[in-house]
Parts: sequence; structure tokens; C-alpha cells
Amino acid sequence: MFESLSERLQKVVSNIKSKGVINEENISEITREIRLCLLEADVNIKIVREFIDKVKEKALGEEVRKSIKPGDMFVKILKDELVELLGGDSSPLEVSKNPTIVMVVGLQGGGKTTTVGKIGNMVRKKHHKKPLFVACDVYRPAAIDQLKSIGKQLNIEVYDEGKSNPVEIAKNALEFAKENGYDYILFDTAGRLQIDEVLMDELVNIENIIKPHEELLVIDAMMGQDAINVITGFNEKLNLTGCVLTKMDGDTKGGVALSLRHLTNIPIKLVGDSEKLDGIGEFYPDRVANRILGMGDLLSIIEKTEAELDTDEMMSTAKRMQKGKFDLEDFLKTTKQIKKLGPLENLIKLIPGASKMGLNKVEIDPKIMARTEAIILSMTPLERRNPDIIKASRKQRIAKGCGQKVEDVNRLLKQFDQMKMMMKQMNSGKFGNFKF
Repeated sequence: MFESLSERLQKVVSNIKSKGVINEENISEITREIRLCLLEADVNIKIVREFIDKVKEKALGEEVRKSIKPGDMFVKILKDELVELLGGDSSPLEVSKNPTIVMVVGLQGGGKTTTVGKIGNMVRKKHHKKPLFVACDVYRPAAIDQLKSIGKQLNIEVYDEGKSNPVEIAKNALEFAKENGYDYILFDTAGRLQIDEVLMDELVNIENIIKPHEELLVIDAMMGQDAINVITGFNEKLNLTGCVLTKMDGDTKGGVALSLRHLTNIPIKLVGDSEKLDGIGEFYPDRVANRILGMGDLLSIIEKTEAELDTDEMMSTAKRMQKGKFDLEDFLKTTKQIKKLGPLENLIKLIPGASKMGLNKVEIDPKIMARTEAIILSMTPLERRNPDIIKASRKQRIAKGCGQKVEDVNRLLKQFDQMKMMMKQMNSGKFGNFKF
């Protein structure tokens, strides 16, 4: 989402770091560049002016003039102001109440129903909650069916009463949840193509009945600055506690994320970063600022791997590597673990300095991993445990079994041998002598 803004600002950062001294002249030149970057990213013009004034004021302060590395100090100022613009401290999703009641609202087509599924999936995995989905959108064709389909995929129950009164559905759902031990209740409410009084009155009535701990407005990040008007309209009638930005993986410029908190005082709590039901995460202003400035986001990488990977299995594989017993069975298990992390290029982009090394442009063909998996699965258990026995006739059988060429089998076996040799060198402390 912030790729274009990030590339532009990183050039500015490189420029300021090359300055031996910070003075009013070069600060004016640099802040002019930053102003253009933000305006092109569709950030509200009033916010841009305030942001530039704050950065300039701090950059010309006594603290910076006495700094040994004024360029580094300017980058720190720029990052601090970006963090502040994005909301300062993070606003975590409420999960402590029992039950926690969450009301999800928004315009039609913004991704409300899918977001309900994503939040339910997240709180169950991360916070060990027992969620319940409540279908209160009785107007949109197939809305209830969509929520049921999501519930079925996630094995999460959906409470619905068909085309009944949404306010009555909400009231009855609370009783149902209490009787059946659900501790995280997500209400999927009706949306409209535009804000109207009928919709708002219904939402107010539901709000009064269920008294939600979280009232989340789902906003399509592709909306741009129009999103501010939508948030203001909802917030005038409802007690919003936060926003969920969807389609953060799209090519939108990012201005709404940089303008939202400052103009509405509503925090961004969650962001949707893929269409998959695990494609949602908490919003951390400092991490987003790091990404924009090319500083990476190692914490998000660690959290992603901890959440998705089987730690015990990975530790077991690591021990086998150390003992030199790593075989193609282990390689297959590792491949399946890595697939859980989703597109690897998304993680690579979070590595500090990724853009400077060109890693933000890397594209990894998922078919390569699928072909590797198919070749290994065409082998017998004996062959996977003892790759050395795989000679010409076995290679032909394996290739035929997976629909690949013998050359592909040879390539995999060669790569596996190189990996084993590299591990052996690492364990013996001679990694520096290993030639690729």
C-alpha cells in the first residue's frame, strides 16, 4: 500500500543523511520534497502543512544543531512525526471482557462480512476465544449465506434467524451466546451504498441493545479521502471505538491511513492485508512508520512465524540438521511449514533495507514450491530417507509419477546435496569456506 510513498521518502532520507550540516536552506529543500511525497500519497493538505511545520521546527532546534550526526537526527524526527500522525501508540482490540461484544459496521461492499470472519479467526488462534458470528444483515442478498460459508470454513457457529428484525436477532443472539458459552460475539450488521437515516437508526437500536465493547467501522482503503466523510458520518450517530482498513495489500496510495486518526480521532485497530481469512493483523503505528522509511519490520516477521509455524516440529527438524540426519522427509515438512506463511515476498519486504537491496521487487513463483513438493511426494518413504539410492531408473519413475522431467528431479537432488553440505560446513564452523 505504501510502496510508492516509501520509495520517495527513502530517497529523501538518503539525501538528508548525506548532508554534513543541517541548516534552514537544506531543510526547506528536503521538507519541500516530503510535502510533495505526502500530497501525491493523497494525504489531506491541512495535515501535510501541520506535519511539515512540526518537522521543520524540530529539525532546526538546538538539539539537532548540536547533534554529531544531524542527518540521523532528522530521520528520527521524521519517524517520530510519522508515528504521531498514524496514531502514536497502538490501540489493541478488546479481548478481555467475557463475553466480548463486537459490532462491525460500514458501507456495502467494504468487506464487513469477510472482516467478521477474519477477526473471529484471529481471536480464536491468538487469544483462544470461542467466537460466535451473528447475522444481522437481513437485506443484502446472500449476506447470511456468505457469513455461513465463512463460518463453515472456520468451523465457527453462525447465529441467524433469517429475514427477522435485526434488533430482535441481536437481542436473542446475546442470550444464545450466554447459554452456550461463547465468549467473543461478532455482530455482522447491514451496510448501504451510502449513509442514510434508516440504516443509522437501526444501528443505533442494535448498539443500545447489545452495548458493544468494540464498535468497528470497516473502511476500504481504496476510498481515499472520501473515507474521512464516511467515518465522520458514522461517528456522529454511533460510538465508534476504532476502524478496520481493508485492502491494505492493494495499490492505494495510503493517504487515508495517514490522515484518518488526525482528522477523526478514531484509531486504526486492524488492517486487512489479503483476501484470505487469516489476512488481518493489528495496526502498529511505529512498525508502519519503519516500513515507510525502509527500516523494516522484524517484529511482524517474528510474530507471523510464531503464529503460523509448528515450533516443536521446526525444533525437531533443526536438531536433525545439527546431527547431519536431515533428509527429504524433513525437507518436505519444512516446505509445508513455509507455505503456511503465505507469499514469501510479503515477508521479504519487511526485512530492514529490503528496498535498497531490491528485495521489495522480488517475485517468488508458488509453482516452484508446488513442483518440489510433487517430486518428493512421488518418491517412496525409503527414497526420501535415503536420497543416495535414487539412481537413473528411480529418477525416471519419480519424474513420470509427478509429471515432471528427469532434469527437474536431478535439480532438486543437487540443491538438496548443496543444502546438506552447507549445513555440515555451518556445524563445523567452516561456513566461510563453502563455495556455492
